[in-house]
Amino acid sequence: MKAGRRALGIAESYRGTDDGATSTLGGAVVRANRAVDDFALSTCTVGGRDSTDAAVDLWDRLDRPDVRYLFVAGVAPAWYNVLDLDALATATDRPALSISFEESDGLEAGIEDAFDGDERSARLDAYRSLPDRSRVSVDGDPLFVRSVGLDDRDAKAVVEAYTHERRPEPLRVARALARRVDAARRDGRLAPD
Repeated sequence: MKAGRRALGIAESYRGTDDGATSTLGGAVVRANRAVDDFALSTCTVGGRDSTDAAVDLWDRLDRPDVRYLFVAGVAPAWYNVLDLDALATATDRPALSISFEESDGLEAGIEDAFDGDERSARLDAYRSLPDRSRVSVDGDPLFVRSVGLDDRDAKAVVEAYTHERRPEPLRVARALARRVDAARRDGRLAPD
């Protein structure tokens, strides 16, 4: 992988605000050599179904055709606001990789406990439509990857190229950005959206 190849990482931070209704998504364009090129922010609704639109909004506002891959942290930010990886890959015309950091029995039981009726059905349908997770070991640490647009072998190579310390660098930077913005909003140093 060329050191200058870029990926967009998208990660969430939710620390609570007065309205409690939105979660911050940070977007960071990072090269494989760890150089950070660009940032963007968006929000999605806690308990909503707009996380895919918020991720596409980040992509559109960045307007970075040089980005080759999209990394997202998990598949259900903002309290089961399930991402549609196929729609994200289609909207950006880039491979989309969801990375999680722990083994899990999945989210179905949590969704079933938290929602009823159409809200439950919509989330379960979205969750069940996701590609299966594959386990990837990077420097002995397990990561769990869902990929649209890359086969398992290529997805593993891309994840390895951007991972220097447990968490892929685009996701580490995006998460740090989102956390700082949330902290500034919570402390009143930054006005809410």
